[in-house]
Amino acid sequence: MEKGIFKMNLAFTRRDLAITALAASALWSARARAQALPKVLRIVVPYPPGGVSDNVARALGEKLAAQLGTTVIIENRAGASGSIGMDAVAKSAPDGATLCFSATSPLVLNPHLAKSPFDPLKDIVPVASVMYSPVLLLATPAEAARDFKALLAEAKAKPGAIRWATSGLGSLGHIVLAQLRASAGIDVTHVPYKGGGQQLTDALSGQFEILSTNAGPTLTAHIQSGKLRALAAGAPARLDSLPAVPTLGELGFETANLSSLFGVFAPARIPGALVDRYNAEINKALESPELRAKLLAADNVPTTRGAGDFAKAIAAEYESNGRIIKAANIKAE
Repeated sequence: MEKGIFKMNLAFTRRDLAITALAASALWSARARAQALPKVLRIVVPYPPGGVSDNVARALGEKLAAQLGTTVIIENRAGASGSIGMDAVAKSAPDGATLCFSATSPLVLNPHLAKSPFDPLKDIVPVASVMYSPVLLLATPAEAARDFKALLAEAKAKPGAIRWATSGLGSLGHIVLAQLRASAGIDVTHVPYKGGGQQLTDALSGQFEILSTNAGPTLTAHIQSGKLRALAAGAPARLDSLPAVPTLGELGFETANLSSLFGVFAPARIPGALVDRYNAEINKALESPELRAKLLAADNVPTTRGAGDFAKAIAAEYESNGRIIKAANIKAE
């Protein structure tokens, strides 16, 4: 009897082991499939070709193609300040074959100004932070102030006299202005443009006194030539290209010390293993001297962080911008 029981238990044990091994094999296969990278990776850029976002996406795409051994295609889907391209990504299959390189504004600014076709906090997954683009506060030939303190004094002495241009209602430059109005108690006249081309032309000819816009090599060249004067920067730290220009945080205006954060995003429900893999590969690419030099040459500062930390930063920025836009009663055009 004991011998029979032993044989029965042994048979059961062998069968159990076989089932366990089969289950483990299936689990391993599922994880392997989840981590498998697509042969062709599409990176959507929700802005027109030739801009900063497009140039950075292509440089990053080249690095990822070399690291991953896959084909990377850059697809420009511009419109609605980035929301059209981001919506296309939100509606893509969550298989890792479609990513988005974009500023965070379609997620943290646009939804507060107009109805969004997607849920910015549920339909999109932040994958990796790539860079931040500082906001510069520039004096044009029409403005006599030599520093930010003198500008504030003039704004208080002559309410409404200073014309302050931004790239549009609800743009980051406008958010910076709204915060300065509130914290510094200044009264200036907002001049919203639609984009940056005409805005820069008018700045150089002195059609307004102050301009707040994202940094870039063209602006830096005009600053170095003396055509424009940088009074302050919205950034975590001073720019290497403008070491004498203080940040708004240094000047005591931390709530206005804002910069544009750019990163890579994916559709919701993408496997966590793929998010981790892409995050690691993007951070690796950002450590390369070639890509870092290309970003810094355009005054874009590389950033690296985990996907979870990036998601927390976006959620915090979404809440903060909502409060600012509501308090300042900013409306979309």
